[in-house]
Amino acid sequence: MSLDEHIEKGRVLRARCAVITCSDTRDESSDTSGALVEQLLLEAGHEVTQRTIVQDEPSEILAALEAARGSDIRLLIINGGTGISRRDSTFEAISQAIDTPLPGFGELFRMLSFEDIGAAAMMSRATAGLSDGMFVFSLPGSRNAVDLAMRKLILPQIGHLLAERS
Repeated sequence: MSLDEHIEKGRVLRARCAVITCSDTRDESSDTSGALVEQLLLEAGHEVTQRTIVQDEPSEILAALEAARGSDIRLLIINGGTGISRRDSTFEAISQAIDTPLPGFGELFRMLSFEDIGAAAMMSRATAGLSDGMFVFSLPGSRNAVDLAMRKLILPQIGHLLAERS
């Protein structure tokens, strides 16, 4: 099947999704990044069946990932905890759970971020991969970073990714 055929097939594929925000400070009223992820997924025709906020603790992050993986979620978007501060632990937690890495996602995200924020983009540890067949994308917690990743990388390709794994 050609790339164009894969992309066309992917246009009709929709995913059940989960959104996890990793933050020690955000709650439902201040989680604008998680709300943006949910909004963009819904606008693209996907279904968001879970949305939660967890502390930036590896055990909480992994428990939320396991809960999503234990259901029929096909796409998990995590935002927050991808920087280099002492409390940022999302990368370490997610890396344990990913069995098929998608290194191109992080590389492209940092390249696009560099165009917006310059050399500070190197501090992002945005990552993606598959965890037991579920696509996992781990994004920074800033609203601008979420918007960039969702609009330029994830949403344009999620149908194609789903088609590859159906």
